[in-house]
Amino acid sequence: MIRFRLRGGFGGFVLDAEAEIPAQGVTALIGPSGSGKTTLLRRLAGLTRGEGDVHVDGVVWQDSRTFVPPHRRGVGYVFQEPSLLPHLSVRGNLEFAQRRAGSGPGAAFDEAVAMLGLERLRERSPATLSGGERQRVAIARALLSRPRLLLMDEPLSSLDAAGKADVLPYLETLHRSLRLPVVYVSHDAIEIARLADRALRIESGRLRGPAVELAQAGADPLALLDAAQVRALARAALAAGLDVEPADEPRRE
Repeated sequence: MIRFRLRGGFGGFVLDAEAEIPAQGVTALIGPSGSGKTTLLRRLAGLTRGEGDVHVDGVVWQDSRTFVPPHRRGVGYVFQEPSLLPHLSVRGNLEFAQRRAGSGPGAAFDEAVAMLGLERLRERSPATLSGGERQRVAIARALLSRPRLLLMDEPLSSLDAAGKADVLPYLETLHRSLRLPVVYVSHDAIEIARLADRALRIESGRLRGPAVELAQAGADPLALLDAAQVRALARAALAAGLDVEPADEPRRE
């Protein structure tokens, strides 16, 4: 079980977030821009200090007397941009992470390469990869660090449609294959619907209610979006040429 209670102010922003989520599966963290999603992830990773408690599988990462630094928490962090080491090949980037691996459960080198479809990319330079390929390498690198918790901060947001289509099936494979707990930040309802087991909503630094289990009968990931996100999703659908009609009206042939 992952339990956290995090508070603190950063400039004019105040974080006040408390939750308990299972230590397996994908927990989506959703909310409008500026609501505190990245701030919460950085606090879980220990990249930013502040008041509160973080417990992962019974291990104290932070409380009133303890603060475990980021490199000892066993956190894998996948950012919007892959940030690969440019002077190393794909293999070199992966081996760099493997040499610094923690003690958590994780994939072996060949397993991570296979799960992310990197067999033909191992000797390539990051500069020669597409955006989707670079992000797949970044995800494999995070897995090879053997994290106890994987944090993913909008990992597909910097990709075009082709890049997203490239990466998303691999994320689904990871979800099915690994028991690693993942906190996944996204604005994309399709990603949430395909990947998440549950969702937490954050607004103005506060979590609103307990995690919603998306696997429950009748649960609808689209219902978790706010009005601005629904409008953005509708605009994207119209721009893609989809014919949006009311559900209660029969389609006219």
